[in-house]
Amino acid sequence: MSGNQTALEEIKRGADEILVEEELIELLKLDRPLKIKAGFDPTAPDLHLGHTVLINKMRQFQQLGHEVVFLIGDFTGMIGDPTGKSATRPPLTEEQIVENAKTYKEQIFKILDPEKTTVAFNSTWCRELGAAGMLKLASHQTVARMLERDDFKKRYSNNQSIAIHEFMYPLVQGYDSVALECDIELGGTDQKFNLLMGRELQKDYGQKPQVVLTMPLLEGLDGVQKMSKSLGNYIGITDAPGTMFQKLVSIPDALMWRYFELLSFRPLTEIAQLKKEVEQGANPRDIKIQLAKELVARFHGEEAAANAHKGAGNIIKEGEIPEDCPEVVLELEGDMNSMPIGRALNKAGLATNAAQAKDMLKNGRVKVDWKVVEPSLMLEPGSYLIQAGKKKIAKVDLK
Repeated sequence: MSGNQTALEEIKRGADEILVEEELIELLKLDRPLKIKAGFDPTAPDLHLGHTVLINKMRQFQQLGHEVVFLIGDFTGMIGDPTGKSATRPPLTEEQIVENAKTYKEQIFKILDPEKTTVAFNSTWCRELGAAGMLKLASHQTVARMLERDDFKKRYSNNQSIAIHEFMYPLVQGYDSVALECDIELGGTDQKFNLLMGRELQKDYGQKPQVVLTMPLLEGLDGVQKMSKSLGNYIGITDAPGTMFQKLVSIPDALMWRYFELLSFRPLTEIAQLKKEVEQGANPRDIKIQLAKELVARFHGEEAAANAHKGAGNIIKEGEIPEDCPEVVLELEGDMNSMPIGRALNKAGLATNAAQAKDMLKNGRVKVDWKVVEPSLMLEPGSYLIQAGKKKIAKVDLK
């Protein structure tokens, strides 16, 4: 297998789609490092394993000798990414963005080589555009084109409002590729419209259009919805070693191979061998422990990985909040002004499903602020300490 073919196979690992693969093959033949970009809006202070799917792919490009740009969307963050939203997303304040961006820079080098990584902020060129530049940028697309985007189309069809500034988000993200003169842009499958906008704008600005590589969205601990802090189904890369270990070992068996493919740095041949061992009767939990140790070692070191199981699942004593107690932000849905306690347990990751939540509540195993609660409890907006059983607890901020 040629060097370029080997590189192509590595790049395609776990990828959902490459647009256009023939163009990628031609880029790999060039005698120069390619410029690879992935953008992250600093919407929360900490990254989770779902974010690392893209960062892992960036690492692969680094290992192949290419130039990687970790783009922090401090300007787009103030617009608010409308992707997948049924309502206008509240923009972040400049202070929130600065603080969150700082922690991003500290966390990404757990995976990326700092000497081979360029950290950029899109406010650098977006602020220079000014009002006249933004109007010129907006002239490159039509409202009809924007309404081709699935989430915009649904909101328009359902008579839900779309703020004009939301149309600017994909345009500004696309302009990032123009400013950086990217060869390849990475993003989740939900970002496809925005990524392709980069191709279109590069053509308009006389550049060769970038290749778009989309990665799947990693499912969270529930095995259904994408990993998200707001849904409480996440594994944070700053989670304590014991917490990270416990969460990874508890993922559904059906999700295990998805995590291996997208999060592990093991060769695919090794993962295939592990699959074979399970098919031959190996305990899936033992295989998940291998994945848990690999990821704990990546973010906390080998010693922490060797001892992570000791800190996993310790019994919680009343009045004593564990140092690694997770903090979860939940949002009320629709026009609701309160949330059933069972729903909060599921969304906060304190129960694996509705049936388990119902069972724990029925048997008096759920406490809010150290007091046993009734299954009918409705939580109003506020901050709560919620305990489910003897080993699970979380600080929940309901908004």
